[in-house]
Amino acid sequence: MGKAAAGKKKLPSAPLSEKKRKAQKNPLFEKTPRNFRVGGDIQPKRDLSRFVKWPKYVRLQRMKRIMLLRLKMPPAINQFNYSIDKNQASTLLRLLKKYTPETREAKKQRLMEMAQQKKDGQEVKTKKPQVLKYGLNHVTTLIENKVAKLVVIAHDVDPIELVCWLPALCRKKDVPYCIIKGKGRVGQLVHKKSASVVALTTVRQEDKSEMETLANNFKAQFNENADVRRRWGG
Repeated sequence: MGKAAAGKKKLPSAPLSEKKRKAQKNPLFEKTPRNFRVGGDIQPKRDLSRFVKWPKYVRLQRMKRIMLLRLKMPPAINQFNYSIDKNQASTLLRLLKKYTPETREAKKQRLMEMAQQKKDGQEVKTKKPQVLKYGLNHVTTLIENKVAKLVVIAHDVDPIELVCWLPALCRKKDVPYCIIKGKGRVGQLVHKKSASVVALTTVRQEDKSEMETLANNFKAQFNENADVRRRWGG
């Protein structure tokens, strides 16, 4: 037969231990627990961002991104994914900012001064301003006439059909072009919210060498790069 289970040993209580006293509550403060059931107290505010519907523009962006990954993209559209890098963009924008067209206020001031000079009987001499040309139709005409020296196209024009033929025209007319990220950045150069394309026709003597360097780099990177215009995307 097995041994009988030994009973648990009882330890004697500590002789000097004191009983724990309950914290005394102030009778002046009455406890009023809140009731969160139907018709009761207002529920505490919680983070409901998981249940909130995303804005429509965010949903469209995400759907567009997925579609671009899943569908095959023809080379004419896929070429806009190959834009100039950050260093090239900063150099280009620094040059283009020197040729921003005058604002509406500056033009008004200039015309007022010219009118005053005419009124005083002085001879008014004006030089043709060396500024950026913008507007799709205007830039297209400049490319066709081989007047444009450098064309800058935004990569995110919507709809893309507006400019997808422009690189081919630049190649045919042997005009250097480049694709830069952000139509907003291009628009800032000409005091607009956004712009699809801008072009340089003339530059000052001190900027000629920088302009030629950029034009040669972009010609090798875009005009003479057959791989970019043959590669499918998606």
